[in-house]
Amino acid sequence: MGSLCTPAGRQGTGKSSFGLWMCAELSKGTLPGCYKGMPRNVLYVAVEDSWTHTLVPRLIAAEADLNRVGRFDVVVDADIETTLSLPVDNRLLEEVIVENDVSLVVIDPLLSTIGAGIDTHREREVRSALDPLARIADRTGAVVLGVAHFNKGSSGDAASLITGSGAFKNVPRSVFAFARDDAAPQGGRVMTQVKNSLGQEGLPSLAYVIEEAKVPTAHGIAHTGKFRFTGKSERSVEDILQETRVGDLETRSERTEAEQWLLDYLDDNEAKAADVLKDAKADGIAESTLKRARFRLGVRSVRVGFGKGTVWSLDPLKPQSAHPDQPSDG
Repeated sequence: MGSLCTPAGRQGTGKSSFGLWMCAELSKGTLPGCYKGMPRNVLYVAVEDSWTHTLVPRLIAAEADLNRVGRFDVVVDADIETTLSLPVDNRLLEEVIVENDVSLVVIDPLLSTIGAGIDTHREREVRSALDPLARIADRTGAVVLGVAHFNKGSSGDAASLITGSGAFKNVPRSVFAFARDDAAPQGGRVMTQVKNSLGQEGLPSLAYVIEEAKVPTAHGIAHTGKFRFTGKSERSVEDILQETRVGDLETRSERTEAEQWLLDYLDDNEAKAADVLKDAKADGIAESTLKRARFRLGVRSVRVGFGKGTVWSLDPLKPQSAHPDQPSDG
C-alpha cells in the first residue's frame, strides 16, 4: 500500500492482464490481504488500448465491478482529450485519487506518460517524474502500478531489462517480472518478484495462464483474455531468461542435441511418452530439456485409452529440423 510498483515483461506476457485482474479483484473485495471483503475504487490510465473496445470487455471477463473502475483522461478543452503527463498532471492525479478514495492506480504503460522534454534514458530526468509519483502514492495510501516493457536485451537480470533509464527499476519499491514458459503446457507463464523494498523477499514464483473469454456486446460476442493464477511455479522468470539468453552456446547445444535425438527416436513411428522419457534419461538427456525439444519441434501428444498414458509422434505436416533458428535454403 502507498507505493509505486512495476509489473514488467515482454510484449504479450500478460502484465497488462495482471493489472486488469488487480482492478477486478479490488473492485469486488476479493483480493487477498487487507482489503479482503472490502470492495475498493480503482483507476485505470490507458495509453495504448481502447477503453471501449479492449479494456471494458477484459474487465467484464475478469468480473470487475465497473461502477468502481474509473477511467482517467485529461480534458484539454471541450473537444480534446489527452492522456496523463508526468509530472505536469501530478496535482490533478492526486486530487482524483483523494476525492474518489482510490486504492489502486494502473498506468499502462508508465513510460508513455513521461512528459515531453524528459529524456527517458537519463535517470535524473526520469526521476523528476517518478519521484513525485511515488510521493503521491505514499501520501494517499494508493498503490500505483506502472506497467513496463522489457527491452531486447539478453540479460538474465529481469529488472535490468526494463526499457528506459535505471529509474524505472530503482524508484518503484517492488518489481514483478512476467514471462512465457515454453516448457509449461497450454501456454503457461510465470510471474516472479524480483524486487521488494517494503515486504518479504524470497516469495515463490507463481504460474498463470491467459484464458480465452467470450463477452457479449451490442455488436455480438467479443473474444478476449482472462488472467488466472494456477499455483506456484518451480521455475522463475530469471530461469526462463537465462535459458533464452543469446550466446548461451551450451544451452543451445543441449537443445539441438535433444531435438535431433527426438527426431531420430520418433522417425516414422509413434511411442509412449513414458518410454521416450525413460530412454532419453538413459542417454543423458534431462526430462526438462526433452520437453523443450518436443515443444520446439511441435511433437504431437495424444492421450490413449482410459488411462493417463500419452503417445508422442511427429507432425507429418510440419517441416522438422534440429536447427529451427537457421534460415531454409529456399
